[in-house]
Order: sequence, then C-alpha cells, then structure tokens
Amino acid sequence: MQDAVATHGPANAAAGATFYCAAAGVYASTHPPVALPSDPSLSLVPHIFARLPAARPDAPALVDAATAEALSRADLRRLVSALAAGLRRRRGLREGDVVLLALPNSIAFPVAFLAVLAAGSIATTMSPFSAPAEIAARVRDTSPALVFATLDNVGKLPPLRVPVVLVPDAFHLADEGAPEFAPFRELLLLDSEPLPGPSVGQDDAAAILYSSGTGGRSKGVVLTHRNLIATVELFVHFEASQYAAPACDNVYLAALPMFHVYGLSLFAVGLLSLGSTVVVMKRFDAGEAVKTIRRFKVTHFPVVPPIMAALVHTTKPAAMPLECLVQVSTGAAPSSRRLIDDFVKAFPHVDLIQGYGMTESAAVGTRGFNTSKHKKYGSVGLLAPNMHARIVHVETGCSLPPGSCGELWLHGPAIMKGYLNHVDPCAINGGWLRTGDIAYFDFDGYLYIVGRLKEVIKYKGFQLQLTWKQF
Repeated sequence: MQDAVATHGPANAAAGATFYCAAAGVYASTHPPVALPSDPSLSLVPHIFARLPAARPDAPALVDAATAEALSRADLRRLVSALAAGLRRRRGLREGDVVLLALPNSIAFPVAFLAVLAAGSIATTMSPFSAPAEIAARVRDTSPALVFATLDNVGKLPPLRVPVVLVPDAFHLADEGAPEFAPFRELLLLDSEPLPGPSVGQDDAAAILYSSGTGGRSKGVVLTHRNLIATVELFVHFEASQYAAPACDNVYLAALPMFHVYGLSLFAVGLLSLGSTVVVMKRFDAGEAVKTIRRFKVTHFPVVPPIMAALVHTTKPAAMPLECLVQVSTGAAPSSRRLIDDFVKAFPHVDLIQGYGMTESAAVGTRGFNTSKHKKYGSVGLLAPNMHARIVHVETGCSLPPGSCGELWLHGPAIMKGYLNHVDPCAINGGWLRTGDIAYFDFDGYLYIVGRLKEVIKYKGFQLQLTWKQF
C-alpha cells in the first residue's frame, strides 16, 4: 500500500510562529518557495505536456468509468493538438476568442478545454444542466465564438446566434460516424500543413470561470495562463512531491464537475501533467462510485462533504473495505467534526485531508498534510508555496496574529486577473484578494475557516442565513 501520510511536515513549526511577520502582518507559507516558469511567452498547454512524463506514452491518462474506454497519454497529446488545429483552421478561431463549454464530465472534456487554450482562445465553462435563461445570460456576458454542447442538452439551448458543436461523451461515438457528431469529427481531422502556434503568453487570459466568491451575483473570473500554471505547480505538483509514491502510479476518481474550478484544476489541468490516471464519472452515484473504486483500483478521491457523507453511509467497511483507496481530499465547503470522525472511523487506512481555494485563486490556497505529528483534520491545511495571507480585523482593518479570527486575504501568483465586465473594488485591495471568509491560523501555520463575512450562502438556489461556526 502507498504511504497514507505526507513525508514532509510544516517546515517552520518547530521554530514557533516564524511563518508570521508581525511587522508586516503577513503570513508566509511554511513550505519552501517553488520556482515558477519565467518565460513570458509560455502558455498552459505546452507547460502541461512538457511536465508530462515521457515514459509510458501508452499509459492511460483518461478512462471512462462506465465503458472503460481509455485515452492514453499519447492519445491526449494527439487529440488536443488535432482539435486545436481544427478550431483554428476549420472554425477560424483566433487569439482571444471565447469558447463556451456547456459539457458534463467525460473523457472528452479535458481534450476540449485544453484544445481551446492550445488554439490561443479562452475557455468558459458552465453546468450543462443550466436553465435556458442562464445559458443566454452567459452568452451575453462572454460573447463566445463557439459553443460546445452535448446531445442531451442541445435541445434546451436558447436561440444563441452562435455556432454549436456537439461533443460526444466518448470518442468512439465520433469515430463510428454518427451524423450529429460530424462537425466535431471534422475538427479532429489532422491537416498535413501545421499551423504556427498562437501568440499567447502567461499574462493572457486562458479561462473565464464563474463564481459568487466574495458575495453578490455570479461574476466571470478571468484566469490567465500564469494563474493556471501556478495551479499546476503550487497545487498539484507540489502536493504530489510531498508523498513517497510516484504520482504517475496514482489513479484518481473524477466525480466532481469539471465545469467547476475544483474539478477543472485537477482533472482537466494538473493531474494530466503528472501522468496520473483519471477515471471519469459522468455524474456521481455513491453505489457506482464504490464499484468504480474497486474496479479501477482508485487510489485518490477528491470530494466535497456531501460525497464524503454518501461514501460513509453507502459503504460497509467490513464488506467493502476499499483497500486500494489511499487518500480522500475534500474542499469547496466545510466538513463537520461529526462527518470527519465518521469517515476516519469507517476508513482508518485512508489519508483524509481538507483544502481551501477559490475560483478567484485558481483553486490555490491551502492544502492539508497529515504527518505522524500533525493530523489536524479540522484544518484546511498549510498555505501553498509562494502564497501569502493576512487575517484582517473586519472593523479596524488591522492585521491579526495567529490564534485571532478575521477576514482572510490572499496574495500570490494564482490570484485572478480580475472580473469580466465588472470592477469590484472590494475584491482586490493592492493585489490582495479579499476572500470574504472568516478564518484564523494556529501556531503551527494551519488555517481554519470558521464562517463567511456576509453570513449568506446560496445552496441549490436558496439563500440560507448562517451563523459563524468553528469546527
């Protein structure tokens, strides 16, 4: 079995709270800095494929959980390159054009997302289950040149006056000649004459993801290639470096939606650069997830608390111990102490960690690391390398030391370029992202989220009033 805890702990914990500079009121990561690419002309897709291990090109990169159809690492490179060329040559996409992906989870999603970026265009994602009015509003906001949709949801698309290309859930459907997928199939036809690469670099926009992050209506978060390269390095590659097991041997279950930053950052971006295998579920079902974990020997399962709860309640550990599962990581919402205790009791061999990030920070923020000395399940972990934080008193604006609650501010290379068509002076202050979350750091550098500044969150369309709760 792989190691179930990190091999490295908080570097500065033994020396006291040296991660906090009282004079500046700034928290630094307890981890050493990570060198990020300095070439300003670098974009995300070349960086991903440069990081992808050259060995074992036939190893599976993406696997369909329902059909077991697989794309190898070589297939991934070939399809992304072909689709990018098709988008530029056959659809006339140019640098800066926007492509809307209204797609569910599938092995085609990462290919489509990366191909849009490789073409020099900008990808924007949304739930394929969105109402027609929501889709129309997104089209007005982003002005896409093209929409990727599926056969399941194309019927509810409003009149868009934008070309729509249907994307199959599986590539064999395109290969079998189904007429509805002919436009997509044509985009994958390789041209003998290669196109010159697009002139986009680290500071150019790569994706527009939507979030109500700091409060109010949903806004388009503009993330650059630099931001997403930071996601690859500071989130995914750095976390993998903390464990002894080779990352290319890991098998991840993708049940989180890829149209959300949490799923996107892992399954369509970072993990593909590690050479890990990603097994993709179209939608989450607890019973099917357990079967999939056993069938494909899944080692890592990123979740949200409701999925973690479903896993606990569905699985009878004595009958289905899920021995292959090494780590479950949870984020996007706080996990209750009871849920954490229930999970640890049900799966004592599994490394349970929490993390924290926002769409506005390209999913980079903090990540839990359990060691023999530190198993702080209630914490969202340690600051990622190269990231800084402040805890700010909500009334005085003064910076607060470890042990004190205030609004969490973040600063670093993953912080968004800004909001699309919207200026929010409350979100960015001198380069610092005001998260709207109330939090504190303990004296080992671990972060705890205790509530929301505005005490209102949206859950399944309803506004719920919350009280601050430490868990």
